[in-house]
Amino acid sequence: MTNKLIKQWIRPEIQALSAYHVPDPGNMIKLDAMENPYTWPQQMITEWQALLQDTALNRYPDPGSRSLQQQIRTAFAIPDGMSVMLGNGSDEIIQIIAMAVAAKDRVILAPEPGFVMYNMIARFVGMQYVGVPLHADDFSLDMAAMKAAITEHKPAIIFLAYPNNPTGNMFAREQVEEILTLAPGLVVLDEAYAAFADDSFMSNLGQYPNLLVMRTVSKMGLAGLRLGYLAGPADILQEFDKIRLPYNINVLTQVSAEFALRHKDVLDQQTDLIRQERSRLYAQLMSIKGLTVYPSEANFILIRVSDGRANALFEALKSGGVLIKNLANAGGLLQDCLRVTVGKPEENDKFIEIVNGF
Repeated sequence: MTNKLIKQWIRPEIQALSAYHVPDPGNMIKLDAMENPYTWPQQMITEWQALLQDTALNRYPDPGSRSLQQQIRTAFAIPDGMSVMLGNGSDEIIQIIAMAVAAKDRVILAPEPGFVMYNMIARFVGMQYVGVPLHADDFSLDMAAMKAAITEHKPAIIFLAYPNNPTGNMFAREQVEEILTLAPGLVVLDEAYAAFADDSFMSNLGQYPNLLVMRTVSKMGLAGLRLGYLAGPADILQEFDKIRLPYNINVLTQVSAEFALRHKDVLDQQTDLIRQERSRLYAQLMSIKGLTVYPSEANFILIRVSDGRANALFEALKSGGVLIKNLANAGGLLQDCLRVTVGKPEENDKFIEIVNGF
């Protein structure tokens, strides 16, 4: 009876999907999810706990998160005249954008490999998804293919991860600018890893009528709060806000994120440590034979393992108590690839020790 109900009522494209899998890390060193490995100083934790004691959990949160929005505008230099919308992580924002434009004959377009949720959410809302392969050697944009895809499919939305996930590289700014001028619909610059990169399109908001910039505070050490934000023209975000569910940002997230951003200097110091470790980890990986190591402007590094040994190295790391992301079986341009999050020095040292001994 259950199978009959599924076949009758669940959309075929949903039945064909696999749920997003998050492995249980157990007691392993967790270098698989692009998290900031650092916690707050004890004094900051004590202040935060005192703040939470005065937070009214019996009341609904501010539906517009007005105080937190203002803190975000200040902390991240949102240009004057641009609006901000908050989401329960970037995933909810991607879904809201897609729902606002969704129609069966409309297309979401993105370079591939890229963030898997662009494809998944396109299917969730009943849209078509078109992935445009990047150049195989360095994961740069194939502009001829991008232009052809834009002309053919006239996408309602183009998502560009900047830096790209899972490859870690930045696309050439002039190519992104060209896409902004060619695109018939919205172009969302997904700057989830902006804290670790040296370029951003945030200051360009308003220069292109179809440009939106999406970010998250997850990679800055606040992953547990599930908070993303979208910046762009007020008239566009007003339309998205009609779809945003009431009270989507809970009161604990609002209070905690606002508090954390008042101490942004602590988060910035941690980001600087991660960037330093990224350079050290990259240099060490480059010295190991059998690896192709790709430059990164994110808080992770993508490596390709020669001789089809990526799965074996992944299992050796797990056996040694280190969990990273295995992309080796994804096929396409990620064949034989693994992705490691930049952790604390001692965590990175353990990772390198196992890779060196493999």
